Amino acid sequence: MAAAGPLSSLRGAPCRLLLTLLVFSFACEACKKVVFNMPSKLEADKMVGRVNLKECLRSADLIQSSDPDFRVLDDGSVYTASTIVLSDEKRSFTIWLSDMKKQIQKEITVFLERQTKVLSKRHTKETVLRRSKRRWAPIPCSMQENSLGPFPLFLQQVQSDAAQNYTVFYSISGRGVDQEPLNLFFIEKSTGNLYCTRPVDREEYDIFDLIAYASTEDGYSVDLPLPLPIRVEDENDNHPIFTEETYNFEVSESSRLGATVGVVCATDRDEPDTMHTRLKYSILKQTPRSPGLFSVHPSTGVITVVSQYLDREVVDKYTLIMKVQDMDGQFFGLMGTSTCLITVQDSNDHAPSFRQNAYKVSVEENAVDVEILRIPIEDKDLINTANWRANFTILKGNENGHFKISTDKNTNEGILCVVKPLNYEENHQVVLEIGVSNESPFTTDVPFRVTSMNTALVTVLVKDQDEGPECNPTAQYVWIKENSAVGSKINGYKAYDPETKSSNGLRYKKLYDPEGWITIDENSGSIKTSKILDREAATFRNDLYNITVLAIDQDGRSCTGTLVINIEDVNDNAPEILQNYLVICKPKMEYTDISAVDPDDLVHGAPFYFSMPNTSPEINRIWTLSKINDTAARLSYRKNAELQEYNIPITVKDREGQSATKILRVKLCDCTHPSQCVETSRSAGGISLGKWAILAILLGVALLSSVLLTLVCGVVGARKKKGVPEDLAQQNLIISNTEAPGDDKVCSANGFMTQTINHSGHGICGTMGSGIKNGGQETIEMMKGGHHTLESCRGHHHTHTLDSCRGGHMEMDNSRYNYSDWHSFTQPRLREKLNLCNQNEDHVPSQDYVLTYNYEGRGSPVGSVGCCSEKQEEDGLDFLNNLEAKFTALAETCTKR
Repeated sequence: MAAAGPLSSLRGAPCRLLLTLLVFSFACEACKKVVFNMPSKLEADKMVGRVNLKECLRSADLIQSSDPDFRVLDDGSVYTASTIVLSDEKRSFTIWLSDMKKQIQKEITVFLERQTKVLSKRHTKETVLRRSKRRWAPIPCSMQENSLGPFPLFLQQVQSDAAQNYTVFYSISGRGVDQEPLNLFFIEKSTGNLYCTRPVDREEYDIFDLIAYASTEDGYSVDLPLPLPIRVEDENDNHPIFTEETYNFEVSESSRLGATVGVVCATDRDEPDTMHTRLKYSILKQTPRSPGLFSVHPSTGVITVVSQYLDREVVDKYTLIMKVQDMDGQFFGLMGTSTCLITVQDSNDHAPSFRQNAYKVSVEENAVDVEILRIPIEDKDLINTANWRANFTILKGNENGHFKISTDKNTNEGILCVVKPLNYEENHQVVLEIGVSNESPFTTDVPFRVTSMNTALVTVLVKDQDEGPECNPTAQYVWIKENSAVGSKINGYKAYDPETKSSNGLRYKKLYDPEGWITIDENSGSIKTSKILDREAATFRNDLYNITVLAIDQDGRSCTGTLVINIEDVNDNAPEILQNYLVICKPKMEYTDISAVDPDDLVHGAPFYFSMPNTSPEINRIWTLSKINDTAARLSYRKNAELQEYNIPITVKDREGQSATKILRVKLCDCTHPSQCVETSRSAGGISLGKWAILAILLGVALLSSVLLTLVCGVVGARKKKGVPEDLAQQNLIISNTEAPGDDKVCSANGFMTQTINHSGHGICGTMGSGIKNGGQETIEMMKGGHHTLESCRGHHHTHTLDSCRGGHMEMDNSRYNYSDWHSFTQPRLREKLNLCNQNEDHVPSQDYVLTYNYEGRGSPVGSVGCCSEKQEEDGLDFLNNLEAKFTALAETCTKR
């Protein structure tokens, strides 16, 4: 009790500190004190002891130490945070336990005393633990796999040195105790004896890492937890197993010794790197049995070829029974088997061969694209592969290319064909040497096999035929000089009979002669010139003139050849200057270049010589000519030359003296580009009329006169016809562009509709009037489209309505006017009417009333509208009597308006 006052004051200080730091509003309650004995010096991270925290506060969620040199774990273990040296015999610190949810806090005071003596005995109720020197260490332990017991099987005893001084109880944890597999191990609490309860499979659990604990009866640990590994010793209880039940490998029949076929592999679940997993491979059985062709490496499982007698044509598949055994193949080792299927792949180790060494066949001469022979072969390699398919080659005898050989893809036979006609007269028979090989190259790795190409001889007999003439060579050449005289005779085309090698009895005809310059003699084939040959004609190419000739024998058989006439050039053309008109912009351009060409051959052409002969002194003073190259010259002017057009004669001469002179028009103009001066010239030249323009005007006048004459004749003829009834226009529809009922019309002598009004106050209405007399004044009006308007009814400067112009007395006007009077009278009025017609209702010019139509190239497929003349209209009114009801209603509507 005496110690209660100091302890109470010591306990109060940490409580006040905790209240200040953590802002707790509850009081501390003290638990029982704990005293630990420790040496005078203790290193960091060393355990001092264990405090029973749950006894003080089971629900504590915050554990703190008042001394930073010590740290407290959740299980109550107290460890040093740094090296501790006890200078005094006693040292104390406080452990605070807090429940933050319930706001409860308790404390445990820990006293540290320097160890002065070792207790010989520890009573159950003794609070202070005195630790001795630690000798708590792992003990190696193992157990046999698949042990037969008896169970529980004793493994070993776990002991702590603290048991010499204290009553110690032992416990274990880990896999096999409180983890799967559960309850496999247990330990006697008081003795530390460790037992196993049942057999263990090493392939499932090869080691158990247990942890052993030593503590006093009241739960305090006297030693650190002890790792206790228990290793399971392996037993050879697993058979080796191949990774595959059946292996499939392929190997070429031409494989060399030692070639790898494949690799087999097996696994063993027993402990690695022991005799239990040391495997050895071997071949138990091979099918077919003999000879032995394969071997397997005992350690790696690699299967290789050990014989040269691997032949697909003999055996194409092998089956091997593979064995693997552990314990390095010892007789007591466990074993496993697997099947290995080996397929022998084909290689081109058999060359194709002919069934016969010689063949004989016949063919008609001149036959083309015919099959004459099929050659079979034999090949033991795999069918329909590149090792089996044959390639035939004509080695000898086909130098002229008459034959071709190919392969039938289905039968693998050689097909010999004639692709070029054979000639019996040249060769009666042909001997061919034919070789055969495969598409893939022959394998040279196989011994005792023949590698040379197999060959056969084919004799082809050519059968004779009675043939027609032969044109050989097809093209024959002759030479003729240009401009040769008509009738010049030259050797022509020659054909011959292949049987007699003679041209006797053959006739010749000319099939094609572009210019008709040549005639051919029918019996001899010689030719004559029928015209003068001109090498510069457009028909020639490369100075050659081709004629097609037909040769015919007595039986009518023929052949065709070409006679090529080579025209030898003569210098019959002078060089010609290409330019006619040139523009030089002064002063920007100081000269212009001119060039010439010569259609003759090059030997008669360039170099050209340019000159200005027989020119006026003014031209010689202003213009100079200099050479640029063999075909061009430069024309230059002096600075004082005037701006005008000059006519400069220029002579050009070829190398042999053939010359020509040309007047070259050269305009010296003030411009920046020649095109500007050319456009100015064109616009200025448009004022004057050329000869073609004058001719066009004359033709137009003549055409107009013809039209007028036709019109006059038509009107005169119409006067003899029956007149139109007075009320015709008021009751019927007429074919006209008049849209309102027209007035009574009469035909004047000049062919125009004329109307005379007796009353002087009335105007004149009509489509076209001529020679109308009204009070001594003549009035002629032409209406646009035949429409009646108010402007068309004018007379004596009086204006009347359209109704006032209708009716009235009609009389015939027999007056006649000549053409000049009509022309002078109508022209100004026509222009006036056209101007009026080109205006809309607002008297604004419009472009869609009077349009100008031009000739557009071809005539209209619907014909001319000239048939719709006035005369025909009068003669074709009978159709109005047969109109349908709709047209009758329309006519009545128009009449009422």
